[in-house]
Amino acid sequence: MKNSCLLLIFLCVFGLQNLQGQRGLELGAWAGGSWYLGDLNTEYDLSLPGAAGGVIGRFNFNHRISATGSINYGRVRANDAKSNNSFQQLRNLNFYSDVYDAAAVVEFNFFPYIHGSATEYYTPYIFGGFNFFRFNPMTTLNGNKVALREQGTEGQLPGQEYNFFSFGLAYGIGWKWDISRKWSLNIFVSSRSLFSDYLDDVSGVYPDYNQLMADRGADAVLLSNRSEMPDFGNPGTQRGDSTSNDSYHFIGISIMRYFGRLNCPPISRIQGQ
Repeated sequence: MKNSCLLLIFLCVFGLQNLQGQRGLELGAWAGGSWYLGDLNTEYDLSLPGAAGGVIGRFNFNHRISATGSINYGRVRANDAKSNNSFQQLRNLNFYSDVYDAAAVVEFNFFPYIHGSATEYYTPYIFGGFNFFRFNPMTTLNGNKVALREQGTEGQLPGQEYNFFSFGLAYGIGWKWDISRKWSLNIFVSSRSLFSDYLDDVSGVYPDYNQLMADRGADAVLLSNRSEMPDFGNPGTQRGDSTSNDSYHFIGISIMRYFGRLNCPPISRIQGQ
């Protein structure tokens, strides 16, 4: 990850050496799917996607480099019962969360990309930057929705729960191409490596259940250990992997409108504005 970020910085510096190319603003929206990887999905299972979408603003510095900001939404979820991992099946935890995400990234186009050009109207690209997000892991108990954070499922004391908000690294790849002189389509895969391991409410070890009962009540104990196997989840034994943080990922397609000046003359291959 660190090497990839250094490579992106190098490419951006290289691209900024030539600023005579096309400049201008693009605005658009995207829709697609979202996936989660973490303690409840360790095997890259993509069978539980969630709906995702957002709005995008991009400023093109030239035909190689642009800065992009986006506001995004995605639902992520996982269920131990659907895993092929025997430990996860015994653990039997599950969650879902609505994630609200804001990201700022720098993009590098591998090919020169100029709106209105007859030949330079498409390119693969990579991007990297940072994101800020809000999450709130939920589950159901006896048919009712329950916010897991308030249950202190790993023994967090009242008032010492993990934060709803966190940051991460945002990065990915995509392909952009013009469908007219001012409209373009982008297809992308965008990932978030988070600075939090509690997107799924799972990170450390099972708590002292007597203390959890006293602090939070019987429902918290049930939600902390949902295994149906006797003697599973003894206090102090592994519940999650605190050495590796969670991540989530978007796959989407966006439509973008270019508002900058078109320096190229009209061309026959690309339709009018």
